[in-house]
Amino acid sequence: MYVEFSEISEDSRVWVYQAARQFTEEEKELIATKLSAFCDGWNTHGNLMPTSFQIFDNQILVLAVDESGLGASGCSIDSSVRALRELEREIENNITDQGKVTFKSNTGEITVASALGIKSKITSGEIGSQTLVINPQVQNKKDLESMWISAGKSWMNRYFPN
Repeated sequence: MYVEFSEISEDSRVWVYQAARQFTEEEKELIATKLSAFCDGWNTHGNLMPTSFQIFDNQILVLAVDESGLGASGCSIDSSVRALRELEREIENNITDQGKVTFKSNTGEITVASALGIKSKITSGEIGSQTLVINPQVQNKKDLESMWISAGKSWMNRYFPN
């Protein structure tokens, strides 16, 4: 069952999806309509779960489920990915590909790049140790406070000189 994001428990499990580009206003309306309907029926083994979503920075989509009653099953998680893939096709924006890194410039501009090319972006100076990147360790809603961390404190640290 859909719950407003502000009302869902801070301990709710979250999945952070990074879109390849910013969503337009029309796309955000479509996402809200589609995901509200999906969340209303999202269940695990026939039992509805309190669920929600939020768009951050016009490009980061977060799905949340309160697992305090019962946990999300593999089948229910698969159904959420299917719903997101349908959205991807409809708006022609890659949301579910996990092989990308999202970083934010000093001006707040968000860039999405292939994880395979990150070392060269660091070497060229496009990404510095203080550049903000999405924290892949975010697991629950309260962790979203640290959704953006400096690249030097992320898995990319190994590419920076000590």
